[in-house]
Amino acid sequence: MRSATLHMEIAVDDPLEQRAAVLVLGLGNSLLGDDGAGVQVIHQLRSSRRLPTGVRFVDGGTLSFSLLGDIENTDSLIVVDAAQLGEAPGTVHIYRDLAMDQFLLSKRSCSVHEVSLSELLDMSRLTGHLPSRRAFVGIQPEVIDWHTEVSPSVRSGLETACTHVRALIARWTL
Repeated sequence: MRSATLHMEIAVDDPLEQRAAVLVLGLGNSLLGDDGAGVQVIHQLRSSRRLPTGVRFVDGGTLSFSLLGDIENTDSLIVVDAAQLGEAPGTVHIYRDLAMDQFLLSKRSCSVHEVSLSELLDMSRLTGHLPSRRAFVGIQPEVIDWHTEVSPSVRSGLETACTHVRALIARWTL
């Protein structure tokens, strides 16, 4: 049984009509422990308030087609999610542009979400609105089970993920 899709926008200086300089999309189910790592990163970044204007944060929950408009309305997309990296729990990897596309198409990144991120990017590619800059920040989960907290090992990787996202934002908003 799938959980209900949550799509909650957390915005910093962004009327909905305005094109976002950078969209940071956190994915995951916060009720499944480490699967909520991407959402946790979004909330940590939002609370830091040390980011440039024009950055939009969207809690994409377990993904849905409704996120297509958000993806098509930015030139720079950063996605944060738990991912099977084949590494120790809490390990963070960054995949950019073509490397991101290849990772998302690999079997190791199998999505448990309603629609895959790869499908959303394909739809934006078909409409000619694929963000020109994109990155995937993956965090290796330890436990994906009914729990509202991430595991200690993943919790330690959240700050690393935040650091990588901040660096991408800084590079892409100069």
